[in-house]
Amino acid sequence: MTENGVHTDPAALDDLTDAASHTHSGVGADGAVAGYRARRTLRLGVELRRQLRRRRTQLVLGFVVLLPFILVVAFEIGQSSPNRRSGGFVDLATASAPNFVVLALFVSGTFLLPTIVALFFGDTIASEASWSSLKYLLAIPVPRHRLLRQKAVASGLLSVAALVLLPLVSLVAGLIFYGAGDAVSPTGDAIPFGRSLVAIALSTVFVVVQLAWVAGLALLLSVLTDAPLGAVGGAVLAAILSQILDQITALGTLRDYLPTHYAYGWMDLIATDIDWTNMAAGLLSAVIYATVFTLLAARRFATKDITS
Repeated sequence: MTENGVHTDPAALDDLTDAASHTHSGVGADGAVAGYRARRTLRLGVELRRQLRRRRTQLVLGFVVLLPFILVVAFEIGQSSPNRRSGGFVDLATASAPNFVVLALFVSGTFLLPTIVALFFGDTIASEASWSSLKYLLAIPVPRHRLLRQKAVASGLLSVAALVLLPLVSLVAGLIFYGAGDAVSPTGDAIPFGRSLVAIALSTVFVVVQLAWVAGLALLLSVLTDAPLGAVGGAVLAAILSQILDQITALGTLRDYLPTHYAYGWMDLIATDIDWTNMAAGLLSAVIYATVFTLLAARRFATKDITS
């Protein structure tokens, strides 16, 4: 018995010491324990299944599927003369299935779609920190760059799934309730149904890439804070603020540098003579913003003191 009242067995201690002296952990060329492979940690499939089981992911995807049918009900209740061939995008929504898809993208582009992207990316690192599980993931050990990459890739796949699901379900709902037909623009241009499907596909790709700046900003905020709602809310607030500033014509050409200035550039696809200028500028702007925000997030996470 020691002076602290702890019973010890000298024979047992000798056995443990002898066993430890005969235990050798091999070391690889990179200094890691033999058999350790960083690529085996936090596999993408595991992270995706984990995210898909979360209630917020299920609610978001469920709402995206439900939204087109909510719009259909709204038009059935409030639209007295369907299939109008003139007016704005709202007036033309019931003219055909392609027009209904255009409306769904139009009404959701201001707030809903940026919020979905911000929700998935803003919840990446901050949620693990808020659950006090981030330090345990790094202690497995999962390399920091791999942890951030895997989280970002999983969030990106979920965001793309939601952004693609909206026009796809909208097209199905439009075909059921309004039928296949030409896509009619507010300027009077009529695009055949087959070509309108290509325009919808390109519009979806544009929306996905254009919202990359929201993803990058939300990822950066998720690294900077331990509060998921703060990261998500900060990215959404930035998107709203950019849209408000874009409405101030007194800013002149300065508005061209706002990340949301070209958010609706995809509308130029609904025309017989397509002008690619706004779409090209919008894609370039989004890629630059997303790259800067992502690099800042990676740099900050690589040196951040993890305490939770």
